[in-house]
Amino acid sequence: MLQEFWESKQQQRAAFPSEGVVVYESLPSSGPPFVSYVTLPGGSCFGNFQCCLSRAEARRDAAKVALINSLFNELPSRRITKEFIMESVQEAVASTSGTLDDADDPSTSIGAYHYMLESNMGKTMLEFQELMTIFQLLHWNGSLKALRETKCSRQEVISYYSQYSLDEKMRSHMALDWIMKERESPGILSQELRMALRQLEEARKAGQELRFYKEKKEILSLALTQIYSDPDPSSPSDDQLSLAALFGYH
Repeated sequence: MLQEFWESKQQQRAAFPSEGVVVYESLPSSGPPFVSYVTLPGGSCFGNFQCCLSRAEARRDAAKVALINSLFNELPSRRITKEFIMESVQEAVASTSGTLDDADDPSTSIGAYHYMLESNMGKTMLEFQELMTIFQLLHWNGSLKALRETKCSRQEVISYYSQYSLDEKMRSHMALDWIMKERESPGILSQELRMALRQLEEARKAGQELRFYKEKKEILSLALTQIYSDPDPSSPSDDQLSLAALFGYH
């Protein structure tokens, strides 16, 4: 049913026209409970939240969670409209120390959020989620702070990264940054990975969208793999450094 739903959307050209594949991933396990993830076109990820005694059961449960969220995403209330933006900004103001006047100032956090919503008018929340995940990762990774120190405006950063998708190249750049952090603070990689795994597990059992936590786990795992496979991880290649510089990593 999940596959048919997304194939139907592709035929209607309603969303993510270049990505029509629903991808399943089962975690290696010698016995129950089994864990399965399903990634939807556009990148949103869900997992089974029940305790499953077989891989097939875990896959079905993950598909069920993803289907419910896919159907829910079709509701008019899940599309970014002027009314939705106004309500979201008011909620952001209520949960921070900002004011409604900040919404018109892109140099503030609320203003940047307002700008991102306005730039994605008409999209659904699942479509908007990939862009949000990229900025969540950039904030977690320390890259947004580095860009602020170079005097880049929030609008410039948002406009720049809005052109990119979360792919292997971006993951590699972030993994390189964490290798640098490990060099400065030995043990930080393992500590962050343990935290990411715990967050992923808690979010999965709560039936939440998992992309941010899963990407953190994959980026940190990639960084650890590179460290243990590289005899001298403290000396990244010139190509790696030039790529990092290109994407604003320091």
